[in-house]
Amino acid sequence: MAATVLASTIVPSGLRSTPLASCSGRINISSLSYTSLGVPKYTRRARGGSIRCEGIRETVDKATKKEISKEEILQNQETNDSEKQSVFGAVPKSGSFYPRPEVERRPETGEKSLGSLFAFDGAAPETINGRLAMVGIVWAAIAEKTSGLTVFDQLYTQGTGLVYYVALVPLIAYASIVPMLNGESTDARSSGPFTARAERWNGRLAMIGFLSLLLTENFIHAPVFTKFF
Repeated sequence: MAATVLASTIVPSGLRSTPLASCSGRINISSLSYTSLGVPKYTRRARGGSIRCEGIRETVDKATKKEISKEEILQNQETNDSEKQSVFGAVPKSGSFYPRPEVERRPETGEKSLGSLFAFDGAAPETINGRLAMVGIVWAAIAEKTSGLTVFDQLYTQGTGLVYYVALVPLIAYASIVPMLNGESTDARSSGPFTARAERWNGRLAMIGFLSLLLTENFIHAPVFTKFF
């Protein structure tokens, strides 16, 4: 039931712009807009009485997002030596399986299907693997210091470790792939030292480090972070 306010009562500051004479002594609160009440954009009431946050995404985008145009990608493709051939020496060709030109494999300008994003030179594999490796090596260091178990023992001997890992992989994969499906690569976001270039190098080092950790513990049969640190 819509609440009503008598005209003789004290009128809040947000309602002063509403003429009382034309309301026949009563004001229907439900008919007033939130803009006229001066309610901030971030706290407007949604259906069912819950509060819906609006504008937060726009604020984050303004602070961290950079629009990457097709012209910028084509220019980098022509001037960047690493884009002129792959690490194996192959020259990128349009429509080829590997390597593809930058303009075709970028989420901003290329095909946004899962097959394209998860291709060998797609945007998803290195991003997801790097993030998993960074989380994994930090988790391994903390868990080994607290439990005294190797990574293998944490995953399989304890039982719970594997459950956490299986839950973490799809979570990170989903959070990484959604922006790409919306046409946004990791290069489109940066905040201070947190850039896509820094993430790529940290991810590559973490992947090498995590693999080295597994191989080392397989030979010494002891947790590296407990034995050497």
